[in-house]
Amino acid sequence: MANILIVDDERSIRNTLREILEYEKYTVDEAPDGPAALKLIKDNDYDVVLLDIKMPRMDGMEVLEKIKDINPEVPVIMISGHGTIETAVEAVKKGAYDFISKPPDLNRLLITIRNALDKSNLITETKILKRQVTKTREILGESPAIQKIKETIKRVAPTEARVLITGENGTGKELVARWIHELSNRAKGPFIEVNCAAIPTDLIESELFGHEKGAFTSAIRQRIGKFEQANGGTLFLDEIGDMSLAAQAKVLRALQENRITRVGSEKDVPVDVRVVAATNKDLIKEIEEGRFRMDLYHRLSVILIHVPSLNERKDDIPLLAERFVKEICEDNKMPYKKITPKALQALREIEWSGNIRELHNVIERLVILSEEKITEDDVNRYVFSTAAKQDPVEIFESFSRFQEYKDFMEKKFIEFKLKANNWNVSKTAEELDIQRSHLYNKIDKYDLKRSV
Repeated sequence: MANILIVDDERSIRNTLREILEYEKYTVDEAPDGPAALKLIKDNDYDVVLLDIKMPRMDGMEVLEKIKDINPEVPVIMISGHGTIETAVEAVKKGAYDFISKPPDLNRLLITIRNALDKSNLITETKILKRQVTKTREILGESPAIQKIKETIKRVAPTEARVLITGENGTGKELVARWIHELSNRAKGPFIEVNCAAIPTDLIESELFGHEKGAFTSAIRQRIGKFEQANGGTLFLDEIGDMSLAAQAKVLRALQENRITRVGSEKDVPVDVRVVAATNKDLIKEIEEGRFRMDLYHRLSVILIHVPSLNERKDDIPLLAERFVKEICEDNKMPYKKITPKALQALREIEWSGNIRELHNVIERLVILSEEKITEDDVNRYVFSTAAKQDPVEIFESFSRFQEYKDFMEKKFIEFKLKANNWNVSKTAEELDIQRSHLYNKIDKYDLKRSV
């Protein structure tokens, strides 16, 4: 049932409202003044606030403004025995949901609360649907590196300059690319993403440029490639460092001439595409070792944006964690769970090899497995990374047989490598110097599964 906060300096009115609302099966908290109310709102998640206007210490209008700073979405119903039309209008302008005069009419009060709850639920459902439909979320963070990225995006997005985004896996390179598109003059056009690491070398050309019917054995119909699909919009080439040299040459031609040729065709097709690329590799080193074309690098890197790892911006972890908790609770229709300051500090002490993606998965695990609040004990209990802080003797003593220890460490090592390579099995097998079929057997043996 919904949680309601009553803010009024008169105890008799608070008691009367509490009795009415608890009879209607609502959960009720009380505050005798503004400062007490603001403390409760910071520490709890309320569905509706009933707020008196004339109060000592802090006027109701001032409290309303501060509530909207803390949680702009919570409906606030103003109640006053000195109400005028001017006061009501001022309250609504400052964000109040409605204005009710004292003594409140019982039926009107209950109907107003129900309507406010319906609106609140609708806002939540709309946010969930938007998250499901679009992947363009807010870039969260107050660290200097993130502020610099936001400023760069604002400057670069309205231009046609190509952008190369660098950073480790899971840092949010795709999100940066999407914001460049959203703030560009091409925002109404398509945003087409290609993961170059996930497409086999012999198919990348067909994927990017398309093919004609009969171009090769399995080409039973014409296919439109990603360049043509992105016409008038943005093409995001993710993990560009994993593209073959042959495909790089054709991408370079497309960028130089603004036209492509489908596989099996001799006809050029003009394309109007802005290319944004991303990689987790050091492309300068790849160029030195002959795996990446220098001329393509210069075409792509008109603007360079580096996204820092989560370990380089640990001051942003509390902000990220609290937002993830809120979104996960909303998506799963669960009561909001507050994460304690000690739990946030424990999360800051972890070394995050999987960056933002790993943090989101960890928060989801904590939301599901913890009780009313997420505590430091929950972090120590449910986050495996804390094992890294254990004394080695404690780790060794937890195994009785050598084979058990070997299996445990092998599983964690393979899982780490798969995450680092975004679950690209071929690339991971190459790094581990084992056959791909052997790696698949290990994945089955340890029941390793990719986190969604």
